Amino acid sequence: MRAFVVKELVHPSKISVTNDAPEPIPGPGEVLVDIYSAALNFFDILQSQGKYQIKPPLPFVLGSELAGKIAANSPIPKGCPYKPGDRIFGYAQGAYADKVATRWESLVPLPDNMSYDQGAGLFLTWPTSYEALVGRAQLKPGEWVLVTASAGGVGIAAVQLAKALGAKVIAAAGSEEKLEVSKKFGGADYGVNYTKPDWQKEVLKITGGKGVDVIYDPVGLIKDSLKCIAWKGRAIVVGFAGGEIEKLPLNLVLLKNISVIGIHWGAYTKHEPSHVPEVWKALLDLFSSGRAKPVLYTEIFPLEKVAEGLHQLEQRKTWGKAIVRIRDEKSSERAKL
Repeated sequence: MRAFVVKELVHPSKISVTNDAPEPIPGPGEVLVDIYSAALNFFDILQSQGKYQIKPPLPFVLGSELAGKIAANSPIPKGCPYKPGDRIFGYAQGAYADKVATRWESLVPLPDNMSYDQGAGLFLTWPTSYEALVGRAQLKPGEWVLVTASAGGVGIAAVQLAKALGAKVIAAAGSEEKLEVSKKFGGADYGVNYTKPDWQKEVLKITGGKGVDVIYDPVGLIKDSLKCIAWKGRAIVVGFAGGEIEKLPLNLVLLKNISVIGIHWGAYTKHEPSHVPEVWKALLDLFSSGRAKPVLYTEIFPLEKVAEGLHQLEQRKTWGKAIVRIRDEKSSERAKL
């Protein structure tokens, strides 16, 4: 089996795909998945170096987000709603490989109108953005939303979702190219380059001096963004892709009567598991209706070029979700004939 195996903790640029990895053996409650596409994530770069909170024992296969089919030789655990051949997307350690074993609860049915490439990057980014805007910020139609890192995986999802929910969206990114991506594929109403001095004044001008009602920030720009937040605004802390954990001036939180809100979607499985299916139902309805659609980076990487794809992601050259295509669906179908 082909797989991107981490044998020692090093940067992924020092790892090559192996062709003789052992096929995974499903444990209790697990199914075997034929992987068609997988998504590149920044935390994969950290995990291969031992710098991520999830540290599988060596050796392990890198990758986590995927789309594929329940394998023909997969066991079907009690209570599992899937059968061999069912199209799914989800989460599993070891996604950069031909096959993976994972618990069936970590999988979601792939909508008929979506390709494996589109499905591969859904599992982490979209529910994070949806719950952040709907569950945590309680976004209302007509409100102003500022999305930082707006062309990235969670950012572009947040732009689309905010628009679908009736908000007015200001995309914030570090280049004109990424602002164009945010407008063209996300539907953002306005774009602001946050590498320019006093970019917050442009946000205030766009909003007529009011400021934005909601800040969605996955990069670590909450402190700077508070300069253009509205009275009773909500600032959502999504992550720190910029690498530095911020320290906030709480006097601004007091004076503007604002809320600073965290979103950790992964923790819902532990603390609020009954809410997870509700979020997925809402998202799948949006996908099926065409009101939301995954945005993919133009270059699709083959499995043999995982390291190159992660390098481009690390250098911030990608936008949307960068995808690794493990196997081509049409070729796989032809092989059966």
